[in-house]
Amino acid sequence: MAMTRDSATRDLLNGLPEFEPGWVWLVGAGPGDPGLLTLHGVNALRQADAIVYDALVDQRILDHAPDTAELIYAGKRGGKPSPTQRSISLRLIELARAGKRVLRLKGGDPFVFGRGGEEALELTGAGIPFRVVPGVTAGIGGLAYAGIPATHRDTNSSVTFITGHSVTGEVPDNLNWNALATGAPVIVLYMAVKHMPRIAQRLIDGGRDPQDAVAFVSNAATEKMTVVECTLAEAGSVAASVEPPAVIAIGPVVKLRSALDWVGRMEGRVLDPNPFGQADRDVAS
Repeated sequence: MAMTRDSATRDLLNGLPEFEPGWVWLVGAGPGDPGLLTLHGVNALRQADAIVYDALVDQRILDHAPDTAELIYAGKRGGKPSPTQRSISLRLIELARAGKRVLRLKGGDPFVFGRGGEEALELTGAGIPFRVVPGVTAGIGGLAYAGIPATHRDTNSSVTFITGHSVTGEVPDNLNWNALATGAPVIVLYMAVKHMPRIAQRLIDGGRDPQDAVAFVSNAATEKMTVVECTLAEAGSVAASVEPPAVIAIGPVVKLRSALDWVGRMEGRVLDPNPFGQADRDVAS
């Protein structure tokens, strides 16, 4: 008898951890495309009693939850009324103490600029058991959907991830921008559109080439994804036209998009197999 799709899914989920009452699971939903949700994430959704979810979680991901699950919106968007981090953590504790299976569902990965660590610390302090389910972070998965690899052998053997604003909402001032400007071959910025004029200028003042390639990937890994390419010198002015949420890549990997834009190819874009030019390729080899 042929295996059905539903039975195949059940077999994949069989043996995955049981979601115990009174526990909180911190789950990463990925950068946008519901297909990037992990099996552990699906397993958690199917057992959850209460789901506290972020603004960037696709509705189709929530459809995995049982009809009886309580859905609690806890999205934070710049410039809009949002729950405080403290209030979210207290709600998780309250629900867990009530014997609920509590799923904290976050866009991307909980521990990559997702404040999952802060919530886990609160749970530890309250004596609440928890599990962490990693997710695909936008700085890797979102860029991949734009045809931009975070690393590439011919360009960089390291990548630096930076948040574009501190806890005060301003440009982080505890970073050595001069060192980043000259020492990080590829920089990936999260939540930085608003402050991109200042960030770009700090990098240029620190010695980074104003002609360095930049890509703004807005609504990454979704049907609304748009990509804007420019130079670092232009990035400050270009940012004004970019719709958040966006992840920003700076460095030579951006040039690979002309060859690796697989989403664009499906829409008819002709890709360039030699994005750096033959001479550059020979030197890299």
